[in-house]
Amino acid sequence: MNITKKLGLTLVAAALVTAYGCGKKEEPKQAAAPAAPAVETVTVKIGHAGPLTGGIAHLGKDNENGARLAVEEATAKKMKIGGKVAVFELLGEDDQADPKMGPTIAQKFVDAKVAGVVGHLNSGVTIPASAVYNQAGIPMISGSATNPKLTEQGFKNVFRVVGRDDQQGPAVAQFLAAQKIKKVAIADDATAYGEGLANEVEKTLKAAGIQIVAREKTNDKATDFKAILTKIKGRNPDAVFYGGMDATGGPMVKQARELGIKAAFSFGDGACTDEMAKLAGAAAEGLICSQAGLPASAASKGFNDAFKAKFGEVKQYAPFTYDSANLLIAAMQKADSADPAKYLPELAKISHKGATGTIEFDEKGDRKNAEITIFTLKGGKIEPIAVVQGGKSLSFEEFLKAAAPAPAAPAAAPATPSAPAPEAPKK
Repeated sequence: MNITKKLGLTLVAAALVTAYGCGKKEEPKQAAAPAAPAVETVTVKIGHAGPLTGGIAHLGKDNENGARLAVEEATAKKMKIGGKVAVFELLGEDDQADPKMGPTIAQKFVDAKVAGVVGHLNSGVTIPASAVYNQAGIPMISGSATNPKLTEQGFKNVFRVVGRDDQQGPAVAQFLAAQKIKKVAIADDATAYGEGLANEVEKTLKAAGIQIVAREKTNDKATDFKAILTKIKGRNPDAVFYGGMDATGGPMVKQARELGIKAAFSFGDGACTDEMAKLAGAAAEGLICSQAGLPASAASKGFNDAFKAKFGEVKQYAPFTYDSANLLIAAMQKADSADPAKYLPELAKISHKGATGTIEFDEKGDRKNAEITIFTLKGGKIEPIAVVQGGKSLSFEEFLKAAAPAPAAPAAAPATPSAPAPEAPKK
């Protein structure tokens, strides 16, 4: 009996398990979501070179930051070139403002297979480097090199987005001449930029009947200017013009005041920075200087807001290197290719609305209708006071008014339904 009972219980239990198992619904298996198609990308390298060490490293870094902002913004847009999403990469190099480093870094960019180059800062470095880019067929745009020789070489791949020294020199010289001065002393740092600009200033002043009472030279590494300043003091000029960078221009004007030189001091764009007040202190107050382009304050609000949020205040030419990088990228988009041979023709004929206005190039690669701005240093800051364009000078306030967009016309009043339509004029 016990065996039979146990056997019965076992059969009952098995039946219950079978019944439960048969009654349980199986959950349907969900189909796996199809994998998103992989996005094909292409890396586009753009080179930037400028002095990142030495006395004018602040200007070189400013230029690099302008180009970097453009590259980062372009990558964020996920634009397509040749059917692939473009990832732009900026390769930055320090040329130390040394002409000998120009070709070396240019070859380094060629070997890295960059699609284009923004730079260099100094004319003396840019000119020898440009020969290497030309041989390799790589487009190069400078946002600050102003010596005319750069675009007089006949290279079809070389461009600049600022004015030339044969525009800048006459502009600052004409401004000085308008101050009714009679005698001017001129000095330069013996670089392609400094000497070239000083030559243009001298030429214009002489044509205006102003006497050049001294022409002195120093170098771009000098720190003591007392010897040439003593000679200049003996000639008693009304004004002094110096062709060189702020790293030497600041100490020069400071030492001039210490020697009792009361002449007005004037400079080109290399020394047209707020850094002059840091280097010369109160001695820099009232100096006159020029920039081969519009001031950063006149650049687009979008650029200025973005740059300040990421890098702080603009030092000088960052809006122009930002535009330079964007010009390369815009030409690649138009050609749908990052191949220099394919997009270079688009770059040469481009019309691009940039942070510094509409940019178009002439047959030499110079910017059409480039502006030159005259500044004075007031309260430790350089302030724009006039803009020269096409040989015509306007106060900065007048220029801004002329450049401001016309106010929108008021909307036309709706026609009165009951008013009869005017008759067509009889022929």
